[in-house]
Amino acid sequence: MFAKLFSGAAITMAMLAATAAHADDVKVLNFGIISTESSKNLKQDWQPVLDELSKRTGVKVNGFFASDYAGIIEGMRFGKVQMGWFGNKSAMEAVDRASGEVFAHVVNPDGSAGYYSLVGVQKDSPNKSIEDVLKNAKSLTFGIGDPNSTSGFLVPSYYIFAKNNVDSKTAFKVIRTSNHEANILAVANKQIDAAVFASDTMARIEERQPAVAKEVRIVWKSPLIAADPLVWRKDLPADLKAKIKEFFVTYGKTGPNAAQEKAQLAKLEYSGFDESSDAQLNPIRQLELFKQKGKLEADATLSADDKKAKLDDINRKLSDLAKS
Repeated sequence: MFAKLFSGAAITMAMLAATAAHADDVKVLNFGIISTESSKNLKQDWQPVLDELSKRTGVKVNGFFASDYAGIIEGMRFGKVQMGWFGNKSAMEAVDRASGEVFAHVVNPDGSAGYYSLVGVQKDSPNKSIEDVLKNAKSLTFGIGDPNSTSGFLVPSYYIFAKNNVDSKTAFKVIRTSNHEANILAVANKQIDAAVFASDTMARIEERQPAVAKEVRIVWKSPLIAADPLVWRKDLPADLKAKIKEFFVTYGKTGPNAAQEKAQLAKLEYSGFDESSDAQLNPIRQLELFKQKGKLEADATLSADDKKAKLDDINRKLSDLAKS
């Protein structure tokens, strides 16, 4: 018995030693950046932040870009991405499927912790409201966001389409999927009639390409969406997590380079980063569940018992979220 206990203790000690060694062995981190606009624009805005993070942690930090949100989520799932900037919907997927954990969120220049989903049309469009867009949908080409985008897909799917009993896949003459920047440019250049995009991306377009921004008129604005989260893999060493969190929550606020960091934050349309947790995803989880509930209630192929069981499960999950 003693030998067995000693053997078990030895194994535990070896595991702890291996974990500590692993923490020391982290030499490179890949920081995933969701594809809200061109990789070129995102890289020039984020790279100085990542370079400073490398200096502060002593670990080389590379930007990791993919053509869609799923590429960042899957990168985290398979350990190719250790942390990154996400939207709330994509963060939820990373938490649920890729061992992710929210540790911070961005803060807007005005100090607010949120942004909006917008729908825009060309400035001379006869469609003056979202009601006009829906009424004339069969003759319109509509741009929507990545399926894992909060503001580009989930929020409009619920507030515009689900609440109005509209199937976005069949409602329009053509529906196209692209990132926020591309959707704004397509509307401005009359390549599509209307499109969804995020307010923070629109703010960057207004600053960098004011002539383009003037060609777009906003016809719909969502309720406030929680600010974009930063997510890391749960299995990162604790001492490294502490360094990373300390870096972000103090970036642009303290230290000899605070003024320079503030200037870099301004390019990102942020004033800084605050600590956060997975709890900030609860409103997005509720939206997802409400959307599923609406589809179930409208599903005529399910038996009454199956439908009741599935709806009861969703209602239980909604009730649990309300308590958390």
